[in-house]
Amino acid sequence: MEKDPLKIGIIGLGTVGLGVIDLLTRNIETITLRAGREIKISGICAKRKNKKRQIDLSKFQWISDPLALSNDDEIDVIVELIGGEDGVARSITEKALLNNKHVVTANKALIAHHGHYLALIAEEQEVALNFEAAVAGGIPIIKILRESLSGNEVSRVYGVINGTCNYILTQMENDQQDYSRIFKQAQDLGFVEKDPSLDVGGIDSAHKIAILASLAFGSRINFDNVLVKGIESISLVDIKNANAMGYRIKLLGLASKSKAGINQEVEPCLVPRESLFGKLDGGTNMVMVEGNFVGQTHYIGPGAGAGPTASSIVSDLIDIAKGNISTTFGQKASQLKISSHVTEDLVSSFYMRFLLTDKPGTLAQLAGILGKYAISINRMRQLHHKDENAPVLIVTHPTQKTSLKSAIEEISTLEICKSEPVYIRIEDL
Repeated sequence: MEKDPLKIGIIGLGTVGLGVIDLLTRNIETITLRAGREIKISGICAKRKNKKRQIDLSKFQWISDPLALSNDDEIDVIVELIGGEDGVARSITEKALLNNKHVVTANKALIAHHGHYLALIAEEQEVALNFEAAVAGGIPIIKILRESLSGNEVSRVYGVINGTCNYILTQMENDQQDYSRIFKQAQDLGFVEKDPSLDVGGIDSAHKIAILASLAFGSRINFDNVLVKGIESISLVDIKNANAMGYRIKLLGLASKSKAGINQEVEPCLVPRESLFGKLDGGTNMVMVEGNFVGQTHYIGPGAGAGPTASSIVSDLIDIAKGNISTTFGQKASQLKISSHVTEDLVSSFYMRFLLTDKPGTLAQLAGILGKYAISINRMRQLHHKDENAPVLIVTHPTQKTSLKSAIEEISTLEICKSEPVYIRIEDL
C-alpha cells in the first residue's frame, strides 16, 4: 500500500531555503525511494513574495503568515530557516511542536538558547525536533553523536566550526595581509553575518559547541557557560610567528568532560601545521570526537552553503518520512541535567607576545612575574626591532590558564609593557 506524502512547509527562502527546494525537486526520485514516500512541499513562506529569486516558485502555494503554516492541519513538518534565537523563529517552532508537527531547523542560535525547552515539548507531543544542519553544514555530526557513537563515553569534542573565521585566518596567511583588510574582503564576498560578532567574535562557534557538548556528554545544553574569545585580536605577526614555530592559528570550539565537570570554550589556538586541523583551509569545517572505545575520529566537509546545508535538512526530512523519530539530544530531555561547569583550570601551553621597553632588566622583570605565578618558560625570543620597544615572544610549558591570565594582567600594568599582551593557547592535536 502506497504511503501518503510527507507534507512540508518551508519558512524562510534565503540561500538555504532555495537550496532545500532545489534538492527536493532535482533528486525527487532518489529521495522518494529512500524515504519510502514522497516528500511534498505544500506551502512556502518568506518576508517578500515578489523578491527576485534564482528558482521559479510559482508552482508552490505561497502562505503570507508563517504562523498559518504552523497551524495548518495539512502540514506534517515545518522547516524553519529564518534564523535567530527568538522572535518569529521561536514562535513558529514552538507553535508547530504544540500542534503535533515535526520541526526541522538549521537554527543553531534557537537550539543553543531554547533547545532543551523545545525538546521537552517535542517529546511530550511525540514529534521530532531535528537540527542536523545547525552544526557544520554538510557534516552529519549530530547523527554521529546521537546515534553512531552512542555506545561510547565521549571525553572530548573539538572543532573548526565557523567557515568565515577559517577563511579569514587562511587568507591572512596566504595573502600576508592584516586582519582588517581580509575581514573587509570576507564582508564583500558575503561571508560575514550582518552582526560580525556572531562570526569573528566566536558566538556562532559557541552556539555550535554548546549543542555538540550536550549530545556528546548527555548533559543539558548550557550556552551561557561557554567561554568565548574571537579572532579580532589575531594579527599577521602572530600568524607569521606561529608559522615559524611549525603551527597555524585556528578558531576552535573545545568541549571536554572530566570528573570535575564539563568545560566549553571557543578561542583561537595554535595547532601543528602538519596535523589534520593544521591542514584545514578556507571555509571547510572539521570536528574531532574522542570516545573511550572508538578513540579519536575526525569528520571533515563544507560547513555552510546552500548545497551542504540543504543536504542535512533533507536527511532529517527523510528520517521523519521513514518514521525514525529520535530523542532530540540522544536521550530524553527530562533526564538531562546541567553538569558542573569547569571554568579555566585546564592545563595547556601558551604562546605569548609582548611589546616591551628595550632596556636592561626588562626581561628579568617579565620572567620574575611569570615565575611568581609558577609559569615555566619553554622558549623565549626577542624579535629584531629598530626603535626603543622590543617585540618579545614566549612559549610556556603547560600551565593553568587562570595563572597565565593573572600574570598577564599584572605585566600589562607595568611601565615596561607598551601594548596589550597577546596570548594564544597551543593545542597539539
